[in-house]
Amino acid sequence: MLIAFSVSPMGNDNPDGSVHDAVAAAVKIVRESGLPHRTDAMFTTIEGEWQECMEVVRRATEAVLEYGPRASLVLKADVRPGWTGELEGKIVRLEKALDADDDTKSE
Repeated sequence: MLIAFSVSPMGNDNPDGSVHDAVAAAVKIVRESGLPHRTDAMFTTIEGEWQECMEVVRRATEAVLEYGPRASLVLKADVRPGWTGELEGKIVRLEKALDADDDTKSE
């Protein structure tokens, strides 16, 4: 399965509203998990089995709670039993489709 999630503290004392330290603590948990992952400006996506992914999300959320009294968690999952390598596989298929579309337009 793939889980894309975003977790950040609520009610912290940082005057500029930045949450980068808390997010770094969460991403550190993800990296230490050993699961395939990708972090961008809005979400971190992890790939693995249901239990191991949810454990990483739980631990990342707990890490963020060290930075404020509340945490906001947004989570989206693609549950597809029997499939692995989809963190990269989905992108490969997308790029192939885009290339095919470009080839069709140039004809």
